[in-house]
Amino acid sequence: MDAADSAALAAGTASLAAPLTEEQQEIRRTLRDLLAERAGPRENRAATATPQGYDPELWARMSGTLGLAGLALPEEYGGVGCGPAELALACEETGRALAPSPLLATSVLAAPLLAALGTPDQRAALLPRLADGSLTCALAVPGPLALALGLTGDNAAEAWSGGGRAGGVQAHAVDGGWRLYGEAPQVVDGHSAGLLLVAAHAGGFARSRTLLFLVRAEGDDPATGLARTRQPTLDLTRAQATVQFRDTAAELLGEEPADVLGALATTGRSAAIMLAAEAVGAAREALDRTVAHVGAREQFGRPVGSFQAVKHRLADLHVQVEAARSLTHCAAREPGPGPESGPLALAHALEALHTTAGESIQLHGGIGFTWEHEAHLFFKRAASDALLFGPVRRLRARAAERTGLFGEVAA
Repeated sequence: MDAADSAALAAGTASLAAPLTEEQQEIRRTLRDLLAERAGPRENRAATATPQGYDPELWARMSGTLGLAGLALPEEYGGVGCGPAELALACEETGRALAPSPLLATSVLAAPLLAALGTPDQRAALLPRLADGSLTCALAVPGPLALALGLTGDNAAEAWSGGGRAGGVQAHAVDGGWRLYGEAPQVVDGHSAGLLLVAAHAGGFARSRTLLFLVRAEGDDPATGLARTRQPTLDLTRAQATVQFRDTAAELLGEEPADVLGALATTGRSAAIMLAAEAVGAAREALDRTVAHVGAREQFGRPVGSFQAVKHRLADLHVQVEAARSLTHCAAREPGPGPESGPLALAHALEALHTTAGESIQLHGGIGFTWEHEAHLFFKRAASDALLFGPVRRLRARAAERTGLFGEVAA
């Protein structure tokens, strides 16, 4: 690919991108500079090898200096008071760098649930600590995370949190408090979070229901009945853990009655936008690296990127990535809680990342097929997110079901 082709591709990217406000441009510029300094491939590998699974100093700068942890939280709780568009922009940049951080688990999954369901005292005690980054949080659910968030099915139609008096995570009221029993697999950042937000089944058969509980996990002590084990994962930058509850003391989040399943579904649709933004950022970076590689590598005395077949493949990838990006930004600007287009944006973004990462490996030639090459990092992220929050076909099927594309609108 010659200079003219590269310039045309860059111009196309600029023309398709949604216009950013001055504040959004500053968020992007500042975060991109920080991640370029502290979240390169070598730095990310070192960060994932730490007990936390991320770089605490980088997280302190992201949350404290830049305010990313509280970007979408109300100002009364120490947040910045921005909207989903700004948080999606930040997620796009962290996805571009594949930076391991508690941003997804804490700010995208847990904080909205605490803000929506917590009592005034709980919000006042916890949200300011989440906003300044001094406390991290993880959402622990016993069933598939995608189902619990309503992304791949109706979370009220299946007993994913447990049933009757067995299975999943069970909550029992004891002496004015609650005790938890059971296990939650694949908890994002579950091994390092200082606070666990646990979905558990309560009430047996007569008053069967799913509730959310707070379990403080700062300074693990076997006597508390809490056991957390970090699990090996395909994508090392997305740390996961198995969390076991063995007669563990817990605090009910909010007050009964509460629409816990509705809050989870609303959070899921918003989280889908942030996950889509991450995937779009990763796909864009994978494509940019591939364009740079085929422009520099020569065959038969010509840059590989100058061959028409390669140009066509890159052009197709560019269109797919930019379409996913446009859909994601439109979803982030959709008014109202829990945008309906969030899961559909996630489906397109995951597909774009998977396709772009696969093509990147091929276009890098023999070196691209080595497991250690950086192109594989993007492919691992695509596969890991599809396993955790997908698959794509079920995201699309659920989106069609909710919007009534093939029948009545789902609840």
